[in-house]
Amino acid sequence: MKRSAWLICLLGLGLSASSAEIPRFRVAVCDWMILKRQKIGAFQLAKDIGADGVEVDMGGLGDRPTFDSKLSDPVARGQFLAKAQELGLGISSIAMSGFYAQSFAEREGVDRMVQDAIDTAKAMGVAVLYLPLGVRGDLAKHPELRPAIVTRLKAAGRQAVESDVIIGIETSLDAKAESALLEEIGSTAVKSYFNFANALQNGRDICSEITTLGRDRIVQIHASNSDGAWLQNDPQVDLPKIKTTLEAIRWSGWLVIERSRDAARAHEVLFNFRANTAYLKQIFETEKPAIIQNHE
Repeated sequence: MKRSAWLICLLGLGLSASSAEIPRFRVAVCDWMILKRQKIGAFQLAKDIGADGVEVDMGGLGDRPTFDSKLSDPVARGQFLAKAQELGLGISSIAMSGFYAQSFAEREGVDRMVQDAIDTAKAMGVAVLYLPLGVRGDLAKHPELRPAIVTRLKAAGRQAVESDVIIGIETSLDAKAESALLEEIGSTAVKSYFNFANALQNGRDICSEITTLGRDRIVQIHASNSDGAWLQNDPQVDLPKIKTTLEAIRWSGWLVIERSRDAARAHEVLFNFRANTAYLKQIFETEKPAIIQNHE
């Protein structure tokens, strides 16, 4: 990793550039899932939840030429950053959740959307962007879209490299197939944004998938399952084993909570996200921080 990207990572973690150590694992929440999409109140709510940071979304797409983002305004960006600093929170990543429902392979103007997200991340000192390929870009169901997706992700990778940021893509592919996709894209700035739920919903073992992908391919993790039960009550999720697996491959980074809400009280944000945050911290927090390695 170049030194400039290393410094951006520190800022995104809420640490000073003079620090030589960062926690091995930190916990964030998605602003759109805590019902605070592009709202400055997401930071105070994340603090109340007990999280270390927030994954900030770029806003909706709809039929617009780009994201409906207030973060293109330097004043608004400054307010978001000031609030995060005031509360001692990091910004784990900038999300392009509009592509959950939009086709990354077919939508016109994708290069502008990606660039707007990259520019926002760069301006806010955030090193990672989240790009879900979504339902309409599901390569398991729509393999015919692969050439277009690869071409567009190669271009997005070039955009990201120029700004020293990394785009984490979420696909429905298994780890072996996703690794092959990343090899085909061939960019150091396009990596896997791993999601527990994708593995589980497709009958795959989380730890085996993590091991197959390996440390260098995983940039960030959505550490939750589909809704129904908290992480601590979910028989499909063995967090101690997952932690052991991540430590075995020497991975460190942000664990971002997206779902795993209790079915009976799914709309109660504090009730669900506070419980999941507390459990992740109980399992993942360690006394010894990870030492930043020189990956130049």
